[in-house]
Amino acid sequence: MPTFLKIVIAIVVIWLAFGLIGAILKAVVGLLIAAAVVTVIGGIAYAAIKGRSSRQIGR
Repeated sequence: MPTFLKIVIAIVVIWLAFGLIGAILKAVVGLLIAAAVVTVIGGIAYAAIKGRSSRQIGR
């Protein structure tokens, strides 16, 4: 196999690897953002429920 063809194949393989890594990182960032939003909403809901249950009616 000619050297030029080996170089082209190597460049294509590296390009595909970087593309795959980029796609994986993009998905991970999206999941992290979704998890942060769910955590904040859950914390707010928990604080609201906890604050409501600690109040006493008669006082």
